Amino acid sequence: MSSLRGSGAAEGAGSTRVARPGDLSAAELEIWRELRAKSQAPQNPFMEPEFTLAVGRVRSSARVAVVYEGGEPAAFFPYMRGRLGQGRAIGSGVSDCQGIVARPQLALSAGELLRSCGLSSWEFDNLEDGQSLFVAEAAAEYASFVIDVGAGYAAYETVLRERSPKFFRTTTAKERRLGRQAGEVRFVFDERDPAALARLMEWKSAQYRRTGRRDRFAQEWISTLVHQLAHTRAPGCSGVLSVLYAGDAPVAAHFGLRSRTVLACWFPAYDPEYAKYSPGLVLHLRMAQAAAAEGIGMLDLGRGAAEYKEALKTGEIPVYEGAATRPGTGALLHWIGREPSRRAHGFVRERPRLAEFAQRSLKRAARLRGAGS
Repeated sequence: MSSLRGSGAAEGAGSTRVARPGDLSAAELEIWRELRAKSQAPQNPFMEPEFTLAVGRVRSSARVAVVYEGGEPAAFFPYMRGRLGQGRAIGSGVSDCQGIVARPQLALSAGELLRSCGLSSWEFDNLEDGQSLFVAEAAAEYASFVIDVGAGYAAYETVLRERSPKFFRTTTAKERRLGRQAGEVRFVFDERDPAALARLMEWKSAQYRRTGRRDRFAQEWISTLVHQLAHTRAPGCSGVLSVLYAGDAPVAAHFGLRSRTVLACWFPAYDPEYAKYSPGLVLHLRMAQAAAAEGIGMLDLGRGAAEYKEALKTGEIPVYEGAATRPGTGALLHWIGREPSRRAHGFVRERPRLAEFAQRSLKRAARLRGAGS
């Protein structure tokens, strides 16, 4: 164990153990779950040990620092370790909620934690609100869009009818038209058919390519991670595949993670042949209805502006992007490697006309690549 004693550390907050996720004991995993359950934050499944365990099975760089206080585990800090001690959030690139799971008022500084992990920096892009250990290191704040169905689906539908009456009428009319023209519409909230997951991943890969974005499912570790989580069944973190059918044909689908009270929306996609029916919007309304019936109070649509999120949301919660660093060469290399790009992206995002031009350019480049293949 490496010492955490030093300035700002309370007596008894004496050591940390760094382990691979799979090496954590059953007792440690249960303490992790208990700490998370006592948190005042929404019970986002990305913060549960099951997500970290799944990442650990596909990424050899995955680690967890277990911080002790009074001889007992008091915090769990999952991360991925890169070259020269540069760290990233666990599952970086696909994780939509990041941070440390710890006792309230744990006497610990970010510098002490990084030192105990042998990290020169720790980069995050979806830091959870309330993560006081790291939020001061954030370079930018973003909105993660949410749907509140805590009062039931009928209450949410009332909000939609009042705030966006045209959107709601149009979407429900398209659902009826889909049923008339393509076959009876049915929805499965928790579909277990592997073929449906494969179809969703095909649609999503095509969408990434069509819009000029990197295909996440072309990365083997992400594809394997999703398949593993599809079979994960735990109260705090379960994979949920939701599918909208017209007749026997799947027309839209979504794979996400759920806890008892939060559905973290992750990978939605639809069959472009049915685009005129807006099957993705129909799917999300059906998901909200089914989630409310399951006792889920919130659907987290994630950060990143999108028309469908604006139409469906009832509110927003903040998430943060940035990096905690320790003085030294590693921190300097992090700054050189990341900050110029981050600032350039921020410059574009803050200027809608420029952002729109950049998006059109990405799509044009994608079409050219497709034509040349």
